[in-house]
Amino acid sequence: MSQSVQTAQETYSQVGGDLYAEVQTFYAWQMRRVDSLDIEGFADTFTEDGEVVHSGGQRQSGREEMVAGMRASLPRYRDIAVRHWFGHPLIEVDAMDPDTLRVSYYTLVTLTDREGKVSFQPTFTVEDVLVRRGGRLLTRSRIIHRDTPVQPAS
Repeated sequence: MSQSVQTAQETYSQVGGDLYAEVQTFYAWQMRRVDSLDIEGFADTFTEDGEVVHSGGQRQSGREEMVAGMRASLPRYRDIAVRHWFGHPLIEVDAMDPDTLRVSYYTLVTLTDREGKVSFQPTFTVEDVLVRRGGRLLTRSRIIHRDTPVQPAS
């Protein structure tokens, strides 16, 4: 299932290839929904009581609140193609519940206008709790942290 790997900095668990691929595929489908502005489809990738805490501290609890918040933001996406790019996922299986995963990853958001000009949003680190319900993964919680510079050790 998973094995422990020792590095110079920390110990982490390495998940198997099937679980890694399942998580990557889940995020690919989830982000294609949000990028295509399929608000209800995106909300359906969360548990009914799912929660998102945005980097500014705004909290959305439950699918209905998520959908309402996303609908209010739609005008800012007029004439822009949005793409969410995720990378460097670290996946941990909960020791007490193998149907619960803690996933941390980096995200980059690009915006492409009608002329093809691409702009970048600030980068973020995201912490998700995914749960398996009825054989499929859903997001139970998401905390989004805006990246800030790390101070070098003196």
